[in-house]
Amino acid sequence: MPTSVNCPIRIVLLDDHVLVRAGLRHILGNQQRMEVVGEAGSIRDGLELVSNLKPDIILLELNLSGQADSEFIPSLCMASADSRIILVTGTSDARVLQKVVEDGVVGVVFKSQSPEVLVKAIEKVWDGEVWLERSLIANVLTRLSRNQPLNQPDPELENFSRLSDREKEVVRLIGKGLKNKRISTELCISETTVRHHLTSIYNKLGVSDRLELLVYAHRYGLVAAHKK
Repeated sequence: MPTSVNCPIRIVLLDDHVLVRAGLRHILGNQQRMEVVGEAGSIRDGLELVSNLKPDIILLELNLSGQADSEFIPSLCMASADSRIILVTGTSDARVLQKVVEDGVVGVVFKSQSPEVLVKAIEKVWDGEVWLERSLIANVLTRLSRNQPLNQPDPELENFSRLSDREKEVVRLIGKGLKNKRISTELCISETTVRHHLTSIYNKLGVSDRLELLVYAHRYGLVAAHKK
């Protein structure tokens, strides 16, 4: 999550098409809050670049230089744990998209969409949200929740009890798929306050991002829970 709204959003482009990278640079170069700090067209160069630069956002296309590496996205996550990955893709294959989200992608923008959509996706992901279609989120949550051990001890639920009533309400709204702006409206608080609540929630529950929090909320049936 960003530490200051005055800092530029630092972006790395990973795509094996030179013209695509040039187009993305042109689009993002017109945004005052965004800065392209590096680009690469291969898996090896991409991993080295991300490891060295630690960008805020990684814009990624699959199969760099024709290489299909199923471990590439997890390797990117390990190279820079705080970087958030957005897939910019032409594929609509639900299985592929589900797999990349499970591997660590938190945003998907289709090449058929407008530059304005890409810019908004970057801003929202940088702000700690996910940019995924609801159907994709539902499929991923169902699969990840089913893969969780059912007999796992419940210290996680004990952690949930450590949350304040307001934080619990934020978790439930996150579980319903609401964005920060909508949550702020629902709870009559500012978006900045929502972000502060999320930081506290992540720390108390031991989750690292919004997607993990979504899995947590669905796994423990917190989406349908009512505030006491």
